[in-house]
Amino acid sequence: MIKKLSKCIGEYKKDAILSPVFVGCETFLEVLIPFLMSKLIDKGINAGNLGEIIKYGAILIVFALCSLTFGILAGSYAAKASTGFAKNIRKRMFYNVQNFSFRNIDKFSTASIVTRLTTDVTNLQNSFLMIIRTAVRCPAMLIFSLAMTMYISGKMSIIFLVLLPFMAVALFLISSSAHPIFKKMFKTYDKLNRIVQENLRGIRVVKSYVREDHEADKFKEVSGEIYNYSIGAEKILSFNGPVMQLATYTAIIAIAWFGAKMIVVGNLTEGQLVSLLSYVMQVLMSLMMLSMVFVMLVMSRASAERITEILDEESDIKNPEEAVKELNSGKIEFKNVFFGYSDNKERYCLKDINLTIESGETVGIIGGTGSSKSTLVQLIPRLYDTKEGEVLVDGRNVREYDLEVLRDSVAMVLQKNELFSGTIKDNLCWGNKDATEEEIIRICRLAQADSFIQSFPEKYETKIEQGGTNVSGGQKQRLCIARALLKKPKILILDDSTSAVDTRTDAEIRRAFREEIPHITKLIIAQRISSVQDADKIIVMDNGRIDAVGTHDQLLESNEIYREVYNSQLKGGEE
Repeated sequence: MIKKLSKCIGEYKKDAILSPVFVGCETFLEVLIPFLMSKLIDKGINAGNLGEIIKYGAILIVFALCSLTFGILAGSYAAKASTGFAKNIRKRMFYNVQNFSFRNIDKFSTASIVTRLTTDVTNLQNSFLMIIRTAVRCPAMLIFSLAMTMYISGKMSIIFLVLLPFMAVALFLISSSAHPIFKKMFKTYDKLNRIVQENLRGIRVVKSYVREDHEADKFKEVSGEIYNYSIGAEKILSFNGPVMQLATYTAIIAIAWFGAKMIVVGNLTEGQLVSLLSYVMQVLMSLMMLSMVFVMLVMSRASAERITEILDEESDIKNPEEAVKELNSGKIEFKNVFFGYSDNKERYCLKDINLTIESGETVGIIGGTGSSKSTLVQLIPRLYDTKEGEVLVDGRNVREYDLEVLRDSVAMVLQKNELFSGTIKDNLCWGNKDATEEEIIRICRLAQADSFIQSFPEKYETKIEQGGTNVSGGQKQRLCIARALLKKPKILILDDSTSAVDTRTDAEIRRAFREEIPHITKLIIAQRISSVQDADKIIVMDNGRIDAVGTHDQLLESNEIYREVYNSQLKGGEE
């Protein structure tokens, strides 16, 4: 985990190295200042020597200014290194998510990924900042202070050596007890983000069903869980301060007690006692800061584990070593295909699929909910890979193609249409970033979208709100169809993509497809018989299997499932 995360330092290694170097210089000078103070007191003030006072006073000023300069440089480089570290982590996580297959995406919820990209990365950034500054400063301060204490008085340094193991054990017990609680708390953050996202996306549904109180109660419950976890962890971490203070004040009392006796005997000077008390305060501050580092590391350990999960996840769909870079036709073949979302063969959702679709054909796919219609077509662009059997496009197994070549040749309009923030033109150009204005208008007319776009005051420059909430469901579907057509694909898949369109517009879209793009292989998943009845052939799916294949007239005569759907939709409507 540490090795993988350390790679994210990348081009900021220089800053990450210089910061601890300057911190070390700053700390060394700070530790020397009490020693010089003791010299100033003993040789200057107590001796009444003005020259020594000026000499050591000037040295103290120079050391203080140098220490300040090193501190500023250390802070500047540390800030640059930590923010760069966080930037690289987010970048690697985001890029890795982009490479996920649908199967990988299914393992992580959207809310969980968002939490990891935001809260968890921020925790790691703060920890890294403390590691290259505070975690360097504290041990250095401890070592230098102990060294100076031993130099001044070996007997007095025994006080520190006795207390350090006690504090180390206490810190270990506190951190090991708090870590499991923080781990649970961050998982609950995922749940909270999911509830907030669902509520904001479905706010119209919430209001139409008057479920505001229910949603508020859900939010309150999860917030309460986070509060309880946070309180539980803070109760454990609150022992940090008392433990540190107990150790420090014990050291101060012991030094004052034994130091006074040593001054009387003559084994210690007043200046040395003052410097020893200064070193006690330095040790106190370094230990207090070290305890804060421990707290931050305990919190960030859970975050680091969650981030590493994303970074370690590898897509189960990869490009072959000698990938095919050319795809010439839209012919599709399924040969003995079995597929399931788990490895349990008894739960396969596609079973023994054998099918041939010629290039340029229009194929309708119909079946009840849960009959695996969408799953079938998602195997064509390798959004998932088959468990058994093979899917061929243009006579070659889809696993042999370069993924970019394959997916550029297959345009899909999914059930859940998604538009992005930006103009209508921006969204359409997802299909082809180099499309001309004339080409965009022609394709939009083909998808029956140009008429409503022209009714907007800003036409193709109309702003689309996040999620496309300022256009209707039917308008959104037609924009998504136009976006897919701009790819100039060999295969076009419409997954129930005209369900929100009226029957007249649906017929116009099918007519335009038939007349304008006859060379493209078209697969149309639909619930309405009218959307597929003029297809070259229709596939009837039932319980993950192909129940029948034929034309509209053939299926009416020979297939009971198709006939039942037809009667319920068309005959029932006529009656």
